Amino acid sequence: MKKALLRKAIPDEVAEQVLGRLDDVGLIDDKAFADMWVRSRHTYQGMGRRALSVELRRRGVDNETVAEAVAAVDSDAEEERARQLVRKRLPSMSSADQPTKIRRLVGMLARKGYTQGLAYRVVKDELNNLGEETDLLDDV
Repeated sequence: MKKALLRKAIPDEVAEQVLGRLDDVGLIDDKAFADMWVRSRHTYQGMGRRALSVELRRRGVDNETVAEAVAAVDSDAEEERARQLVRKRLPSMSSADQPTKIRRLVGMLARKGYTQGLAYRVVKDELNNLGEETDLLDDV
């Protein structure tokens, strides 16, 4: 917030007073913000832990607070959300060939911050669940 105030040509001492007052009354709370951000973006946008970390750091949240907030998304919850995203996308890809499906699905998960290993594993499992056996992902 301080950077934003300074960009608006607010004098440094005034910015410090305003931020100090906001902090005193509890209106500035990076931990609460980070927790809410992670919960919201993971639930509604399907963002993975890596992307959530990057977003919070871009917003000026310190590394320790970021790590605590992102830790709220455990591996099982992250994998389940990735599966939901793949299941939602698969019906619209019925006419695509298997390599195209794999490329698009893994790419989607990567853009949302899921690790490569998790993305390939989830895509392979979900394709297998649809009866599309694939050996394309065995080497990954």
